[in-house]
Amino acid sequence: MSETNRVYRLAKRPEGTPTHDAFELAEERVPDPGPGEALVRTLYLSVDPYMRDRMRAGESYAEPWAVGDALRGGVVGEVVASNGAGFESGDVVTGELDWADYTTAPGAELTPVDPEIAPLSTRLGVLGMPGLTAYFGTREVAQPSAGETFVVTGAAGAVGSVAGQLAELQGARVVGFAGSDEKVAFVEDELGFDACINYATTDDYGAALDAAAPDGVDAYFDNVGGEITDAVFTRLNVDASVAVCGQISMYNDEEIPVGPRKLGQLIQRRATVEGFLVSDFEPRFETAAKRLGRWVGSGDLTYRETVTEGLANAPDAFLGLFEGENIGKQLVHVAEREQSS
Repeated sequence: MSETNRVYRLAKRPEGTPTHDAFELAEERVPDPGPGEALVRTLYLSVDPYMRDRMRAGESYAEPWAVGDALRGGVVGEVVASNGAGFESGDVVTGELDWADYTTAPGAELTPVDPEIAPLSTRLGVLGMPGLTAYFGTREVAQPSAGETFVVTGAAGAVGSVAGQLAELQGARVVGFAGSDEKVAFVEDELGFDACINYATTDDYGAALDAAAPDGVDAYFDNVGGEITDAVFTRLNVDASVAVCGQISMYNDEEIPVGPRKLGQLIQRRATVEGFLVSDFEPRFETAAKRLGRWVGSGDLTYRETVTEGLANAPDAFLGLFEGENIGKQLVHVAEREQSS
């Protein structure tokens, strides 16, 4: 085991779109696990759009980081030492840990991972937080029915790609929005969506929706917000449902745009709009993860991962999210297992 631990810390609060000077890579001593803790070596690190909000000083659903704090995210790692944490050296676990080579954490905050069920990386994507977000947001908030039209933004991303496929399994007609021709091809050809709109090359979102969803929109899974959501709201059907999961189009805005301008559309449509956090459903994570795993195993659920190599490149992976560089789940591969036998 290395005696040096690399840790990314928040160097400054970014204004607008973050740049590399918001990140500081420090070299520190590998920490010792305290009572009830385990020392975990990072194998895969997740970077996610919601982390941008944690870089702000203002109030958010996720506690903001202080300048100088270690950045944190979903990690799949290998236990290298345990001090009464309930794990043994070599166990694979997942939890919310530092952007670092090594992190200590209480055993109660770590979840065991069976390496035989699926690739380890999937516990940060289709079988992890993004997949669970898609599952509950689609099945319990948006609730598309067979024959209805389901629209999802960020359709080529970690959450949107799963949400659309789950709506397909419900028998819905699925229309996605994505930001490149490559992503549109992935969504239509690999995921099997009925249609996908390239928002980067579309001047009139409303007209594009009219062509892709001529019968209107019955259920909407919103990951993006902004002008696309404005267009969708004007095409909601009576009794439509809207699941508000993310607003990535505005995460880097220093001032929130005037609005919401389209809420009047909800009156005549008698539509329901619900924001949600995946943590609301935590008591049922295990059941949902097993269902997702079965669908992955049967081939009913397809996923893709964009993997950046090396902890040093974690900021690049994170910043790329706001440039639309990833298809599917964006991960950072930090290390291989040392005790895989």
